[in-house]
Amino acid sequence: MSLIPSFFGGRRSNLLDPFSLEIWDPFKDFSFSSEPQFAKETSAFVNTRVDWKETPEAHVFKADLPGLNKEEVKVEVEDDIVLQISGERKVEKEEKKDTWHRVERSSGKFLRRFRLPENAKMDQIKASMENGVLTVTVPKVEVKKPDVKAIEISG
Repeated sequence: MSLIPSFFGGRRSNLLDPFSLEIWDPFKDFSFSSEPQFAKETSAFVNTRVDWKETPEAHVFKADLPGLNKEEVKVEVEDDIVLQISGERKVEKEEKKDTWHRVERSSGKFLRRFRLPENAKMDQIKASMENGVLTVTVPKVEVKKPDVKAIEISG
């Protein structure tokens, strides 16, 4: 018997147990039907991490997409100015005989968009996927340096 009374529907609470991995969610039993379904689906990947670096030759984007393969990811260019990376990780199918103890891996849709600078060569974009990391390389238009000639001063 617990020395601390439960105020949450007669259930025993592990809130004060420092070794408990259970976290009390005060909104667990409420349904928020006003939330759009897309928001629920994308919440899992809303923080998909993408690095964008610029080298002298190209803009390079790297996205961490663990557990996804290249068929589950789309790379698109919209209006010749916006790079769009999207995809979906499917929810693992549950079988009635399985007992889940913890579900921490995220699933759902994700979408990231980046406005590209004017010096991007849109017709030469390349993408590759290796070990759950998507790399998108956007070559830059070469900027021709002005031809400078030294003129000898007479006198």
